[in-house]
Parts: sequence; C-alpha cells; structure tokens
Amino acid sequence: MDQPRLTVCATCRFSLDEREDEHGVRGGALLLAALRAAGPVDVEVVETECLWACTQHCTVHLQAPGKTSYLLGRFAPTAEAATALLAYVAAYADSAEGAVPYRQWPEGVKGHFIARIPA
Repeated sequence: MDQPRLTVCATCRFSLDEREDEHGVRGGALLLAALRAAGPVDVEVVETECLWACTQHCTVHLQAPGKTSYLLGRFAPTAEAATALLAYVAAYADSAEGAVPYRQWPEGVKGHFIARIPA
C-alpha cells in the first residue's frame, strides 16, 4: 500500500438515533457508496464489517505507510461528507508524516476526529 487507504465501516449506524435509513440501508453503506461515487481519487477505499466505534456512526480509518493514521466519525452519509473526506485525504497524501495543518482541513471534517494513531 503506497497510497492512502480509507477503511469504511459498512455496518455503521445511519445516525446516533437510527440504525438504517427509510429503505433499511445502514449509514456506513451509504457513506461507502458516496465515497466511491465521488470519482477517481488517489486513495484505496475499502470496506469492513465493523470498526468498533458504534456510538460514533459513519466511521472511517485513514492510514498510509509511515504516517500517523486517524479514526473519524459522526458523519452524515452524504455526498458532501464524502467530498470533505476525500479533500482531507488529498491533503493527507501530500503530507510527509500524516499531519495536515488545521487551516487546510475542509470544514466537513472539523469536529469529526475520534483518534490519532501514531505511525
């Protein structure tokens, strides 16, 4: 894995209060679909069954070799959230160690960080 990897919990809740949308689809599956529909980006998007962050709904893990990784959550499963996440991933990919200056964070990721995991 040379490029960043964004692992998406496909079984995450739709929101803090709801497991699924009105069609019975989990929020994580909707966020995964939005990320994949956002177009080609230099990131590997993979799905997993669970990231054990159930109270944080729509959770993702961003990682790359030799870089700090991040767990983010509390996203709405929307195209806007996917766009913000992918913009952050692009800045992360350009960083030497995974540290993106706050001024470069898209508004859509601010307040969504759960954990910073050292390389």
